Amino acid sequence: MRENEMLEKEEIFSKVLRAGRRTYFFDVRATKADDYYITITESKKFTEEDGSFHFKKHKIYLYKEDFAAFSEILEDMTSYVLNHKGEEVISERHQKDFKREYQAEKTEEPVSSFTDVEFDDI
Repeated sequence: MRENEMLEKEEIFSKVLRAGRRTYFFDVRATKADDYYITITESKKFTEEDGSFHFKKHKIYLYKEDFAAFSEILEDMTSYVLNHKGEEVISERHQKDFKREYQAEKTEEPVSSFTDVEFDDI
């Protein structure tokens, strides 16, 4: 069997989630015994100083015997995060200039502290 035919046989169903610099690929694939499993691949784009870029990929394989436990734990984890932090995304922290902007905000508004109090003011 040619390589392209093998790849077509392996990929049964796919979905893609694009999330900024990251892309998630969800694929149903077939084993040699023609059973199904899922792969989840995170692909993250990195740009070099010269403008070139490369991708780093991380992949997990999820087999049918683990679906129920995986799904239960994923639900527990997502519920925990949403219950403790809500659905609002704190996107500023993901901006390239977040630290510089944060520092600028800090220096513009002086914060009084105990050491700022002079005894002449009392």
